[in-house]
Formats: sequence, C-alpha cells, structure tokens
Amino acid sequence: MRAAQLIAYGNPADNIQFADVPEPAAPGAGQVLIGVEYAPVDLSDLLVARGVYPVRPALPSVIGNEGVGRVLAVGADVHNVKPGDRVLAPYYSFTWNERVVAPAAGLFALPREADPQQLAMLSINPPTAALMLSEYVDLKPGEWVVQNAANSGVGRAVIAFAKARGLKTVNLVRRAELVGELQQAGGDLVLLDTPEAAEAVKSALDGAAPRLAIDGVGGASTTTLATVLGTGGTIVSYAATSRTPLAVNSRDIIFKRLTLRGFFLSAPEFAAKIQPALEQGAALIADGSLYTPISGIYPLSAIKEAIAHVERGGKVMLDIAAA
Repeated sequence: MRAAQLIAYGNPADNIQFADVPEPAAPGAGQVLIGVEYAPVDLSDLLVARGVYPVRPALPSVIGNEGVGRVLAVGADVHNVKPGDRVLAPYYSFTWNERVVAPAAGLFALPREADPQQLAMLSINPPTAALMLSEYVDLKPGEWVVQNAANSGVGRAVIAFAKARGLKTVNLVRRAELVGELQQAGGDLVLLDTPEAAEAVKSALDGAAPRLAIDGVGGASTTTLATVLGTGGTIVSYAATSRTPLAVNSRDIIFKRLTLRGFFLSAPEFAAKIQPALEQGAALIADGSLYTPISGIYPLSAIKEAIAHVERGGKVMLDIAAA
C-alpha cells in the first residue's frame, strides 16, 4: 500500500518520502476501514514533520491530519455509517495513505452532492472558524466581526459561517487582487491589511465597533485589529503567519480593556462541539457557500513537489486515489 511517510523530524522536504507500507488490519469492533480519496497538505502537517506540533508519532510514520474517503468495511457494532458512505477521516488518522482504519464514533455520511476535494479540507479550518465565532463573544445578528488572513482557509470559512449566522465581516488581505474575489465570496468589507486600514474600517462602519477580532497573522496586523475593536472587545489568535509576536498598543489594552485569547481546535473543551460544526460546514460546502480555491493537486508519488508548493504558498491537495 502506498503512502507518504515521515522518517525523521526536521525539514519536511528531506524527511517525507513516498513509500510502500503494510496494509492495515481488518476493522475491529467500533472501527471502519476508509479508502482515502483526497487529503490536503496543511501547514499543520509540516509542523508535525518538523517536530514542533503537539502530535509526535513514533517514526517512521505516515502523517496527514485530515482527508476524505469512502467507507470500505465496518467492524462489529458500527451503525452510524456503512460501506460506500463518504466520510471525513478522524483527526490524526494519518491520511497520506491509501487506506486507514479509524474509530467509527463521530463519523457521519457526508452530503452526496458536495465536492470531495472541498470536503477534504473540512476537518480543521471550518470548525475552527465556527467555534471562534461562537465561543468567546455572544454575537448577535447584524454585528460586525473583523479578521485578518481573510483569504486563508479559516478566513473563507469565517465569511461563510458569519453570513449563515447573520453576522457581517471586515476582511483584511495582503494582495489587492483578493479584494474583489472575497467580496464575491460574501465578505461585506474587504480591505488591504495596511497601517491605514484601521481608520478606513472605522470610517466604513460609521460608529459600529466590532466586539470580536480573529487573528491569523500576528505582528503589526494585530495592532490594526486592536485599533478597530470597541471597548471590551476580544482578539482570538489561532495562527501567526507573519512569524512575529502579536503587537498591541498598551493604550488599547488599558483604556479599551481588550481581552486576548488563543484558540486550539484540539483543546478538550471543544471536543463535543466539533461534530455539529463539521455538519454545518458540510452543508455550506454542499450549497456552495463555502469554497476554498486549490492551487495544486498532486499524486502521493509527488509528495516532495506538493510540499514545495505549500511552502511557496497556496492550498495543495493530494489525490490519494490517483496512486
């Protein structure tokens, strides 16, 4: 059976290899066998490969944090899914692999009409977006939410979930060509993430002050979010793509009494809330409300090229079935 296997922690391009690995055992009680169709190459996967993520499998090991496939067989006492159903592979089931055995608990049949490549990206970014919108501030329909990294997978999911809940979004992006694209995707206000953006947002909102800011960048971009927030607002940080510490002016912290929170999807307090978010996200994918552009699709045998593409930028998919 073909797979992409991590042989040592460090540089992913050096240490992830296309390999033949043993077939999994037949599913036992409460388990299913999944034939993986598609799996994205996420930045979190590369963090696993570098050894700086909370998950550190014993090596050598197949990796891959999310993916989608068909149920091939079920073990005893499995009643929630059946052979032929398309399902999400559970977190950390190591999806860069043709077939995986996984627990059946929490699995559900995905909408037949939904694009499987889009479904392959459902497990991490959409529930992250959904929970950040609900778990920190009790937002009411009509309120504004401000975010940076709006073109990321999380950012696009924030737009989709916010619109479904009657919320409005301020979306900061780094490239001018993304402004019109994200407006078409449902972003209410889309601006370049520059030092001048804060005043432009305040002018456009005409006195409305967001109570929630979602930060995937860090650095000076966090300063902009803090400036836009109203008194008592909350910044939720889920990533730091700038690779610089969050920067917030002391006056905003002191006089506006802002709160800074961190979000990690695998935190135990979110465990029971993930499946409802996944089901909502699957419905948004099925009706076209949630869509993430894919910039490259590679077979497993081209795993090194796929990794290089991710490190250049862009959402990359592994076509596992093409192996």
